Amino acid sequence: MSASGGFAGRLLLILLILVLLALVGAGAFLATWDIPAPSAGTEKTIPDDRFPR
Repeated sequence: MSASGGFAGRLLLILLILVLLALVGAGAFLATWDIPAPSAGTEKTIPDDRFPR
């Protein structure tokens, strides 16, 4: 057995690479995703007594 960790070290390296690839993939997806703008408008009535004259 080697002192550097052997199997556990390789497993950790593979997991770190997979996590890094997932983060890069998610970032690329969010950067290229064409999110549609909301189509429903909003309307709110504000009472006149909230504004000083």
